[in-house]
Amino acid sequence: MAGVLGLGATVATVPGAAAPAEAATAEHGDVVSTTTTSYSIQGLDLPLEAIQITYRTRNMRGEAVDNVTTVIRPVVPLGASKVVSYESFYDSLNPADQPSTVIAGGQGLGAGIVNVETAVIAPLLLQGYTVNIPDTEGQSADFAAGPEYGYTTIDSLRAIRQVPATGVGDDAPIGMIGYSGGAIAAEWAAELAPSYAPEVADDLVGTAIGGVLVHPGHNLHYIDGSQVWAGVAPMAIVGIARAFGVDLQPYLSDYGKQVFAELQDASIAEVLGAYPGLTWAQLTKPEYAVPESVGPYVELANRLIMGTGGTPTSPMFIGQGTGGELEGTQASADYGTGDGVMIAGDVRALAKQYCDRGVTVQYDEYALSHFTATAQWIPSAMTWLTSRFAGIAAPTDCDSIAAGNSLAPIQAVASSTQASAVTPHVLSWSKKLRKHARAGRWVAVSPTRVSGGTATYTWTVGKRVVKQGASPRLKVRRAWRGKRVRVTVVVPGVGSRRYGFGSVSR
Repeated sequence: MAGVLGLGATVATVPGAAAPAEAATAEHGDVVSTTTTSYSIQGLDLPLEAIQITYRTRNMRGEAVDNVTTVIRPVVPLGASKVVSYESFYDSLNPADQPSTVIAGGQGLGAGIVNVETAVIAPLLLQGYTVNIPDTEGQSADFAAGPEYGYTTIDSLRAIRQVPATGVGDDAPIGMIGYSGGAIAAEWAAELAPSYAPEVADDLVGTAIGGVLVHPGHNLHYIDGSQVWAGVAPMAIVGIARAFGVDLQPYLSDYGKQVFAELQDASIAEVLGAYPGLTWAQLTKPEYAVPESVGPYVELANRLIMGTGGTPTSPMFIGQGTGGELEGTQASADYGTGDGVMIAGDVRALAKQYCDRGVTVQYDEYALSHFTATAQWIPSAMTWLTSRFAGIAAPTDCDSIAAGNSLAPIQAVASSTQASAVTPHVLSWSKKLRKHARAGRWVAVSPTRVSGGTATYTWTVGKRVVKQGASPRLKVRRAWRGKRVRVTVVVPGVGSRRYGFGSVSR
């Protein structure tokens, strides 16, 4: 059970961790200890000093815990100190992959993500910025637990001011930047800071984020059954269950238990593409074949919706890709396009929500995927953020941001005892195409109309998913001749259990 909960996961050994008596009186952001190490890439030390600070913060359950942040001073300090808090996208359930451990000499595939990010922070150091890199997931690697990322980030910014070696003064201006998992940390820190740490919020000049996880309850459906990102869904659920201390074992199928066990200390570098086509229904018992039938999941997912913890008081730069098909994720019939893992309509909705609350927002969209969008986002975000330190007024395009999705909480559809009334009906049909099948013709199925939901069609040719969405038709390609075409149809079990196939065009 502990493995499914995530409570049995390894917790990093924190240098100089507070003794129980000290912990009882420590405030969030208080410094516990400091150490200095060489900045390392895969065990190779660079001529760059890293100051690592252990400090007090809080976890998702409100418990006081120790965490670590790493501070890199500029190569050549230029004037008064100015801080960029770089939130890493290390995205791992293994504390060995967190920035403080990797920078101090950690090696391996998961560590490689932080190593690659050295190229992102290097220009900042050359421009005279002090760079703060917190272990945003905490020492138990609570992947995807958004508010916890925010608390660890904010308290790291409190802590670095207390260590003279960082050179950061009490009134030093601060900017935050993060992409993907880093965006989770930067965004939650921006919205929580005004109430949680007003002294930090007062010094924020702006926050730049990209590839943003706004509403996890939507994203789970968007990547369900996708080719590259499907495995990230159970990975995130492991992290969230770990963060909240929730037991999901009663809901899992035997295969789901196997997958959750495999992911207990996994890095996103190991998971991407490792579970092609994986669906929620495969992970759970039949009576929980839709996520919303699992009560604890609904409750936790709704606590992770961005914009529910407060409102940023400094400008925001938000960038989001829409070319998810490039990474094997089709547009969602319910939520629209995304970058393969994040949903553009949700991100637009968050941007417009902040505009309506009086935040100065610049929102950019790229017709690119999650990975490829970084080529446009990084230079744009860096230019935007450094302009905030220069005192240039932040631009806004609030009046031109297109409409987004509803960010309302998801609703539980049934208890487990009522699941038979809402469990989706899954049917499949397959046919081997003739070797001389004409390209350009359509293969189609015609289900009866079902009230209360939309059927989802997943088309597979051979072993490859070639189309997924609300369309019951597939156009034949020349390369598919002689191969078996299969369509799997998931029909919401709401309102009707009637379903039938109509004509099939060969």
